[in-house]
Amino acid sequence: MENIQSSNIVLSITKAAFFAITCSLLGVLIFALLLKFTPISESLISPVNQSIKVLSIFVGCLVLTKKQTAHIWFWGAILGLVYTVLSYIIFSILDGEFSFSISLLWDALFAMIVGLISGVFTKLITK
Repeated sequence: MENIQSSNIVLSITKAAFFAITCSLLGVLIFALLLKFTPISESLISPVNQSIKVLSIFVGCLVLTKKQTAHIWFWGAILGLVYTVLSYIIFSILDGEFSFSISLLWDALFAMIVGLISGVFTKLITK
């Protein structure tokens, strides 16, 4: 029984992470188009990227709470970590360059905190 639950949570987190990454890809694409065709300042890139991450992880937690209800704060933090790793890989492939820095660790910590908070919040709003 424990193996079935373990594989279910892994599958749920993977689905939620890919859903969140899809949201991020769409958000980045829309923002890139806005940057190209409107006079939006480039100084907004970093805050908008962080906002896209937060919203994407939150949406991922909403997807996750449909399948997983126990300890959602913990699974939300794990979702944030998985999201960071997968998005790093995907965006590095798109960029054509893999470069590891300490900022990736800070991103992972940030995403885990956002996932934890999002997990708690989605649990409260889906009751």
